[in-house]
Amino acid sequence: MPRHALAESTIREVLLETYAANDRMNQLLFEHLDARAGRAKPPGLSRQEGRTIAAILAHVHNNRLVWLKRSAPHLRCPAPLDPLRCTLIQAASAHQKSAARCFQMLKEALSENPDRRVTKFSRGSWAPVWPAGATMFAYMFAHEAHHRGQVIAIAHQLGYRLPEKAAYGIWQWDRIWKELGFACGPR
Repeated sequence: MPRHALAESTIREVLLETYAANDRMNQLLFEHLDARAGRAKPPGLSRQEGRTIAAILAHVHNNRLVWLKRSAPHLRCPAPLDPLRCTLIQAASAHQKSAARCFQMLKEALSENPDRRVTKFSRGSWAPVWPAGATMFAYMFAHEAHHRGQVIAIAHQLGYRLPEKAAYGIWQWDRIWKELGFACGPR
């Protein structure tokens, strides 16, 4: 196998591992967020001006569904969440399902198989379609990291501080890789 092919194969593996770690980071928040924080009104804002934590997490899940439906219509989507009514428990369950489907989508998108079914990435009708690949992964990861930061900040502002295991645990990538059972740590 040529040296560059091995490197590309390793990069695909790392991107997929990173997406799995991304979901583990989200699940850490779900495991440690006080349930009361989910529906609490963000400080200093009316419901019309700001989203609750549960609504932000519903938005992340529902965006995943848009990506899946438009980029990988052959993958079965879980049900959407109602941002005005969902609980953190419902969001956690939905996130596990949509993350698994997004992982499948990325696995196909990053494949070198000429018959792969995921060849484009559509973020929605409002945005241009991109070729499926590493940029798709980066967009998905950045979107979720942004909202993860919002959730942590709003929880803190509401007085629902996350324990160190969750707040700083999302930065302990070596531990997350080990927890997920990957042979190597981040590379």
